[in-house]
Amino acid sequence: MHGARYAPPYNKKGTMDRLKAMQVFVEVVDRGSLSAAAQRLDMSRAMVSRYLAELEEWVGVRLLHRTTRRLSLTPAGAETLPRCRRMLDLVGEMHESVATPDTEPRGELRMTVSLSFGAAQLGCAVADFVVRYPGTSIDLQLIDRTVNLVQERVDLAVRITNELDPNLIARKLAPCRSVVCAAPSYLQAYGSPSRPEDLAKHNCLTHSHYGKSLWRFRRDNAWVDVPVSGNITANDALLLARAAAQGSGIALLPSYLAGPELAAGRLTALLQATPPEELGIYGVYVSRRQMPLILRTMLDFLAERFGPAPWDAWSRQ
Repeated sequence: MHGARYAPPYNKKGTMDRLKAMQVFVEVVDRGSLSAAAQRLDMSRAMVSRYLAELEEWVGVRLLHRTTRRLSLTPAGAETLPRCRRMLDLVGEMHESVATPDTEPRGELRMTVSLSFGAAQLGCAVADFVVRYPGTSIDLQLIDRTVNLVQERVDLAVRITNELDPNLIARKLAPCRSVVCAAPSYLQAYGSPSRPEDLAKHNCLTHSHYGKSLWRFRRDNAWVDVPVSGNITANDALLLARAAAQGSGIALLPSYLAGPELAAGRLTALLQATPPEELGIYGVYVSRRQMPLILRTMLDFLAERFGPAPWDAWSRQ
């Protein structure tokens, strides 16, 4: 049992640890319950409640409406929350600013990434990162939507796009190439398209949010848009890759997902003379000011790991 679980919220003079109370308050809001915050902070639920009560007594107002089913911020709590976040961030920046340059990264990094890239590539990278830097921990959220980094307190988002938010800082980690591919069994039954326009005659497996009805190709320094359709549409590229490998149709897949299938011969690359539109894989964060060492180290780590696009090795063989 961890000793930290029963640490009192007071120092020897009886003064509440106000920074800890602020951290508890922020965690309760972010996690949505006292129990979830207690588990996250490795303390009892009663201790979380005590920290909250002492913080409310210190500021002189109620910060949360508590019922048996839900928590909600009071108007005073809504004003206090961003101030607590800023205070905790300042403390973190202070620790970071006095650290020696060769100090190894420590602490937690909150990250978000799409489901397919997280499952195919980033999950393994994160596991290797925490082994290399044992003083770190990663809170990784696999979410197929654009996360508001400030509101959801995300330190680093890994995004695949060509449309970057001008209000955020982005570092390119790797190219994201796509490949049109199908299983040998499908091609034997229905033939291979020789040009992009031939895809209109085939059963194309499409992604709900990217190229659902139109695939874009580069030919003779110009874009060619080809309408496509088929009997499977999904919001997960991993599902489409599996369906294509089973012979269900032709898919447009990111090479980080299709690479192993292509190398193993379970999928065959098509139309390589007219490649699909290429995107970029970016590490996106809020500010360069007082960048935490763990964030800077993670960006360097991912750029080194993903920069050569190792999943494209099949095309260089």
